[in-house]
Amino acid sequence: MDRPYLFCHMLTSLDGKIMGNYMDLPACEPAGELFYDIAFGDEPFYRHQGWLSGRVTTDDNFTHYRTPDLDPAAPPVPPGDFIAGKAPMYYVSVDPRGVLGWQENTVTYETTTAQVIEVLTGQASNAYKAFLRQKGISYLLAGEDKLDYALLLEKLKGLFGIQVLMLGGGGVLNWSFLQAGLCDEVSIVVAPAADGNPTTQSLFLAKEGLSTDKAISFTLLGAQAAEGNALWLRYRVDPQETNHDTEG
Repeated sequence: MDRPYLFCHMLTSLDGKIMGNYMDLPACEPAGELFYDIAFGDEPFYRHQGWLSGRVTTDDNFTHYRTPDLDPAAPPVPPGDFIAGKAPMYYVSVDPRGVLGWQENTVTYETTTAQVIEVLTGQASNAYKAFLRQKGISYLLAGEDKLDYALLLEKLKGLFGIQVLMLGGGGVLNWSFLQAGLCDEVSIVVAPAADGNPTTQSLFLAKEGLSTDKAISFTLLGAQAAEGNALWLRYRVDPQETNHDTEG
């Protein structure tokens, strides 16, 4: 396989939401701890080398909607990708236009520190790429006008040696990789809570211009009741007819 094994690992409410005020309930704490331990704990179930999220998820958790300090007069950067260095763990941020206001080249999630890789398209400006270089942040170009999912995964494996990659939201990005036929497994930790909010993101979301609502089936790999009334579900993504060169 010329790409990493990709598993989508998410924490949801009983009504399938991946964010919301239900997360503030004490009843959700055991589920949150289980979610972390499965992928990032001392003895994780998944032995991966990085996790991938979209721009909104990155802003919500790490860059906090800061504006990047750009120099419009920056000299032209060399064409192609930029590799600032290698690390045992990577945080891959999909940011097609180049808008995230990074302060440093690493992120820390609980006890896990990872080196940032920005994923750009041809829409990203020279000034933004110069900004990333100045911060020591690696970036990959994957597509001209839209993100080329297959090319991105090939580069992550070929340039950074990532063999196993976690897909971690949001819902639009999760569904886009599934629709492109590039996600192998789905892991869901279900918290014993819900808030009924009609506008917060669900586990999978189609978005016009990026993906469709073509149905996908799954095969159950495991169902495990856990401490604190949480539930861990694992599914294999069933084979489907799809175009692996899908962009979005």
